[in-house]
Amino acid sequence: MLGILIGLILLVFLSYKGYSIIWVAPVSALVVALFGFGFDGNKLLDAYIVNYMSSLAGFTQSWFPLFFLGAVFGKLMDITGSAKAVAQLLVKLIGAKRALLSVIVSCAVLTYGGVSLFVVVFAIYPLAISLFREANIPRKLIPGAIALGAFTFTMTAFPGSPQLNNIIAGKYFHTTPYAAPLLGIIGGLIMFVGGYLYLIWKEHKLIASGEHFTEPDEDFSTSTHSKLPNSYLSLIPLLVVVISLYLISRAGVQITPASILSLLCGNIAVMLLHLDKIKSFTTAFNEGGSGAVIAILNTAAAVGFGGVVRVVPGFQALTDFLLGIKASPLISEGLAITLLAGATGSSSGGMGIALEALAPQYIQIAAQQGINIEVFHRVATIASGGLDSLPHCGAVLTLLAVTKMTHKDSYNDIGMVSCVIPVIALIVVIGLGMAGVV
Repeated sequence: MLGILIGLILLVFLSYKGYSIIWVAPVSALVVALFGFGFDGNKLLDAYIVNYMSSLAGFTQSWFPLFFLGAVFGKLMDITGSAKAVAQLLVKLIGAKRALLSVIVSCAVLTYGGVSLFVVVFAIYPLAISLFREANIPRKLIPGAIALGAFTFTMTAFPGSPQLNNIIAGKYFHTTPYAAPLLGIIGGLIMFVGGYLYLIWKEHKLIASGEHFTEPDEDFSTSTHSKLPNSYLSLIPLLVVVISLYLISRAGVQITPASILSLLCGNIAVMLLHLDKIKSFTTAFNEGGSGAVIAILNTAAAVGFGGVVRVVPGFQALTDFLLGIKASPLISEGLAITLLAGATGSSSGGMGIALEALAPQYIQIAAQQGINIEVFHRVATIASGGLDSLPHCGAVLTLLAVTKMTHKDSYNDIGMVSCVIPVIALIVVIGLGMAGVV
């Protein structure tokens, strides 16, 4: 148990310092293995070759098509200008004076439509600069607004989301992306409304203290006013992903192939609508493929760490503790996934580690206690999006790098909207799930 704890602390510390999880994860796993097996060379070698690498390779084999198609879809939406066109349409509907709400909703629509959250960060930032300039809002609030729209309710809570968290839970629990819709909507609204009210409060506080918009070093005058495609046509690929996912999953197709087919349909829709930009499609596939490899290796490295944790003797004690909590199994599930997502800095990685080890037991418990398995699905997805956004999270580091902000400038806002409030939402959802709400 001590080895698992030290390994997790080392993983978090080195990741927070900016070191790549691709080598940090196996080093941290070695620490866990040393405490678990001592200096037994054969067992240490097996821990790396058999347990670590097989977990890493298994995750990559299972999920690379989704990572690849999702990354390409995001790049196509970006290169064709569709993502910015959709964002500008939403700004017109909401109003430029409601800059915070416009940024949040723009990010939410894109992520719910299947665009990778990393692509959303790059696509929305120039638009956010324009909106915050017009509303004279301090730039340090931009990361919080983007995090709320892209990292929270559309990624983990709202039913039907094509994001990976929703798909992974469906694979392990044999459920659809629309599992426990009422719980998902309630949890999502808590995140959205709570996060928005917090950011509004913070905006008023900063302005009252004399802060205002300051110009960034970059010049966004051309990127925010360049010619974009028709906004309503640009919505079509997003609708294609969401609607096709619903139809295919309702037709009885398993959740993973259904998600692959829906993203494939979305990619085809983007290309058909922008045949005049056919020369840029190769760039989208090349950059999307490269981005997918990096993204999936970062996540798979964390899963590999979990593969070593699962085979040391201390993990059985940890599993017994979680499953032995004298309360609803939804509490142990939420606790396990939240802690592992926080330790790995990855919502999908933490969920993958927890469900790989514990999902069969939860399925059995659900059958024995008469709990709807869809509730386990939704608790898992929402739990994965709680502590995953701690300071060492890759998405947080990318967001701060793109917006040219530091942890000191903006992490308090990111942490509030993507950690604290989602954990509150998780507690509410667990309580409602225990009461029989689905």
